[in-house]
Amino acid sequence: MNEEKILELEKIINKDYKNIAGLIVLKDGKTLYENYFNGCTANSKLHIYSVTKSIISILIGIAIDKGHIKSVDTKVLDFFPDYIVKKREKVIQKITLKDLLTMTAPYKYRFNPYIKYFTSDDFVKFSLDLLGGKDDIGKFRYAPLIGPDIFSGILVKATGKPLLDFAKENLFEPLGITVDNNITFNSKEEQLDFNKSTNISGWVSDSKGINTGGWGLTLSATDMAKIGQLYLNDGIWNGKQIVSKTWIEESTKEHSRWDKLNIPYGYLWWISDDNNHGYSAMGDGGNTIFVNKDKKMVISIASLFIPRAKDRIEFIKKYINPIFEDIV
Repeated sequence: MNEEKILELEKIINKDYKNIAGLIVLKDGKTLYENYFNGCTANSKLHIYSVTKSIISILIGIAIDKGHIKSVDTKVLDFFPDYIVKKREKVIQKITLKDLLTMTAPYKYRFNPYIKYFTSDDFVKFSLDLLGGKDDIGKFRYAPLIGPDIFSGILVKATGKPLLDFAKENLFEPLGITVDNNITFNSKEEQLDFNKSTNISGWVSDSKGINTGGWGLTLSATDMAKIGQLYLNDGIWNGKQIVSKTWIEESTKEHSRWDKLNIPYGYLWWISDDNNHGYSAMGDGGNTIFVNKDKKMVISIASLFIPRAKDRIEFIKKYINPIFEDIV
């Protein structure tokens, strides 16, 4: 490995990507590079924002593998038989898990209702109340919060367990990932402090104990690298099948596309190029798990939150790949 190129990479990080907290590059399961910035360490746990969505995708796959959920074609309302559908609502009854996974379900709002969402005491019902409406199913509409939270409710209903318990038993603990407790906020200030924290281990939940599906999980750069390596290994970890190869292949191929940015989308995973060589989990601030199947590489980037963080996929392609992708 060229030390001069490594030093140049770190200069670029410190100059142009100042909020990076941890960067890990794996190839063939071996660590080629690992470093930490902004006072963070291998043990630092950061809010990974929308990377949480891809974790939810894995858990849905595991639930299907284990027979808790029949298929992605199951109707959402099958899991909520007591939910009262509003008069004249005709779309929500048709929406399937696949529609939520691919961000092609319609919603009854024009602008994301962040304030009402964060002050709700039941994220799942709040989300169901906004699902459906007059638009048709099938058009990509990125939902930062609403759809993924419905999955949290679905997993609780389907497995009969709290989401965090199911995740610990079937994903986190087998990979040696520690996620301690549910996290709840009593004020806006507590939530802002959480977003800045580097030492809280947990998963945000509402007052009913249902974990968030689109945000709110804290992981370290090492934890995210393990998730990426699990997927590169076709779902096998230490000889045990954690999630099926079939689910990984299905969830990381294009099912929809965000036309505005021309980015293909899988099942809560972003597809990194049209040649399907890679896919990624991405969250605010630049939190990223990037998997390059052809080069057998995993890149994990943990980041402190800043608005409008610079594009991490561009960073990987421009600065990481030229250094590491051809190392044997």
